[in-house]
Amino acid sequence: MKIDELSALEASFNQLIETLLLKKTASEQFTIKLSSERSQFTRFNHAKVRQTGCVADGWIELNLMEDQRSSFRQFPFTGNWNLDWQVAYKALQELRGELSLLPVDPYLVVPSGTLISREIHLGKLLAPEAVVPTVLELVTNLDFTGIYAGGSVIKAYADSSGQKHWFATDSFTLDYSLFTTSGQAVKGTFAGINWDEHAYIAQINQAKEQLALLSRTTQELPRGQYKTYFAPAAVANLLMMLSWAAVGEADIQQGNSALAALARQEKQLSSAFSLKENFQRGLVPRFNELGEMAAPELSVIEQGILVNTLVNSRTAKEYEKIANGANGAETLRAPEVSPGNLAPEQIMSELDTGLYVSNLHYLNWSDRPTGRITGMTRYACFWVENSEIVAPIENLRFDESLYRFWGENLIDLTTFQEFIPEVGTYEGRHLGGSLVPGMLVNDFTYTL
Repeated sequence: MKIDELSALEASFNQLIETLLLKKTASEQFTIKLSSERSQFTRFNHAKVRQTGCVADGWIELNLMEDQRSSFRQFPFTGNWNLDWQVAYKALQELRGELSLLPVDPYLVVPSGTLISREIHLGKLLAPEAVVPTVLELVTNLDFTGIYAGGSVIKAYADSSGQKHWFATDSFTLDYSLFTTSGQAVKGTFAGINWDEHAYIAQINQAKEQLALLSRTTQELPRGQYKTYFAPAAVANLLMMLSWAAVGEADIQQGNSALAALARQEKQLSSAFSLKENFQRGLVPRFNELGEMAAPELSVIEQGILVNTLVNSRTAKEYEKIANGANGAETLRAPEVSPGNLAPEQIMSELDTGLYVSNLHYLNWSDRPTGRITGMTRYACFWVENSEIVAPIENLRFDESLYRFWGENLIDLTTFQEFIPEVGTYEGRHLGGSLVPGMLVNDFTYTL
């Protein structure tokens, strides 16, 4: 997005805030959130373009509060003041009409801060006309499938107490797979703020090497426990389960959390495992739905011990806790797992005989109180003997507890970390991702 276009959108957003402040009554309070983007999307199949185009989108969420009641409306945000204000004023009137009909919310959190922030991260993205030739140059003769999404994303917040935050960033993701004629695939993601041609070439060349290994005859393994190396993408798959009823304080208090035993100090994980929220990379906004700012870093698990949960203001009010800037769902937004001591050249020798797992999918809790996760292997997973890849494997279902694979069975984590981006596009392009190492685990349980 050009600087002048970005500035015009910010000016329009500020004008909307100022007008709402003038129009609200003395007893009313409000929050307003903006999500906007200007993105290039290109979908590839068989190394050919199947869809391409640019999307200009934006929406506002207005939440009106009065007498411990609240309701909200979402409506489009175009940046055209005359259009946007008409829709916003209609939403304000509708919300006024329905608030008195709603029940009192005893844990409603109303705006109270005065924090102001402004972050703009300009990058060097591929020009729209350069996306296709640049992406396809290295994979023309391969069965390459994927989607490129790149452009500018804006997240903003303001409220009636005076808080205001503006976050804008350039970013891109390329989520792709390379397929063999038998249907096996290597999956990869390439993402960032600045397109790095050398890094892209290196990643595609590595994927081609794995593709050649996938041409070998697939090996079917019996169920059982196997020593397993999980590549960073697979670690990120497991890590994101912690955002689903694990690290949130509300889930701890309500007895729903997979980390309840950790919170009660009945169990602990390996001292090699540490997890924190790290917003210092500037990939996602630090502010939440109430305009509160999370700390630049927050330790969650430190050397196997739960030291902090994610606490939003509503949970803090209900359970008399101290909020730490968590979002409404108390999920991880900028997770980072600390690296370990396993060097890249040691991975295969330390694995010796077992499984090399590149990706996982279909993850779910199979027994949340004991931290058991089920899922399946997927994409470029191999059987290894004597430190050498023997064959790709048929997909395996696993069922294993995080108290084992991040606990007594965790051998080590790699010395390197990889950024695994969020590639979702539901309601808009998602931001951020996980910074994680690979990990080597003993006796990981495969059930089918």
